Amino acid sequence: MKLRVALIGTTFATLALPASSFAAAPQSIDLSVMHAQVILDRLGFSPGVIDGKQGQSLSLALKGFQTANGLKPTGELDPSTLKALSAWRAIRPTRSLQLTDAIVAGPYYGRLPRDMAKQSDYPALGYANLLERLAEKFHTTPDTIAALNPPGTRLKAGQTIRLPGALPSSRAYPADLPAAWRKTLSDLNVDARQPDVARIVVDRSDAALRAYDARNRLVAQFPATMGSEHDPLPLGSWKIQGAAYNPPFHYNPDLFWDASSKEEKAKLPPGPNGPVGVVWLDINKPHYGIHGTPNPEQIGRTESHGCIRLTNWDAARLALMVKPGTPARFQE
Repeated sequence: MKLRVALIGTTFATLALPASSFAAAPQSIDLSVMHAQVILDRLGFSPGVIDGKQGQSLSLALKGFQTANGLKPTGELDPSTLKALSAWRAIRPTRSLQLTDAIVAGPYYGRLPRDMAKQSDYPALGYANLLERLAEKFHTTPDTIAALNPPGTRLKAGQTIRLPGALPSSRAYPADLPAAWRKTLSDLNVDARQPDVARIVVDRSDAALRAYDARNRLVAQFPATMGSEHDPLPLGSWKIQGAAYNPPFHYNPDLFWDASSKEEKAKLPPGPNGPVGVVWLDINKPHYGIHGTPNPEQIGRTESHGCIRLTNWDAARLALMVKPGTPARFQE
């Protein structure tokens, strides 16, 4: 799917996307695994991207679900876990969606440049194309969508496609939230129904962020990327100070060990493909926070510049759970 974007000074003109189709399916999908992933995602024990594959993120999600439900934390789809998950079998692994003009409409921005200064020229750091937008909305990857649909399926208005069943049970978001943020939550299929969270724990040992209620029960868990050799996770007790929804990003190369000495400060526009994704949860340590990412498939598999990085949909969900003053413990 190729997008034509004309750049005149700093004005971007987005032209119509040509009709696109999937090539041969690049991967096989285990629908029983996808079913478990979709249920876990709905229940707040995020498997990261829903791709119908066994892997470390699914194992982590299963351990969280098992712990919360008094089961042995094997990280496997064992009989007792399958029985517990069957209570939510009405949540289907996939769903069909007929594409409409509104769904297909952009704007789209093509592949963004890596250079931060060049990114600052864009009006928004939005999705490259429709396929990427659909993948983010349904908590999956472009390759997974391709694998769920016959080769040659065209992404155009009127076409019906198959997607993971990552749908919210409610879109009744709090009325006091900004309208633009409520739209983002809906665009990401984030459930409006979330547990009350008394504290969160970020655990470097298994790259997980866990949320607990006032009775110290584990109520949600997300895979996370946190710190690196150059920018280690700031261990200790902190607090959530507040949330910035759809934030711009103030790039300061002095704060990045791997930045070029030739780079200059830049203000990047908001967007799901920005460095901090759709939300920034500030903590009471300067320059550190919990935020989204433009690369959800890399969560838990790469390093960060010290902050805690989640998928955009998980970060948005966490933002509904916490409030200013929520304790946050960062530990080994």
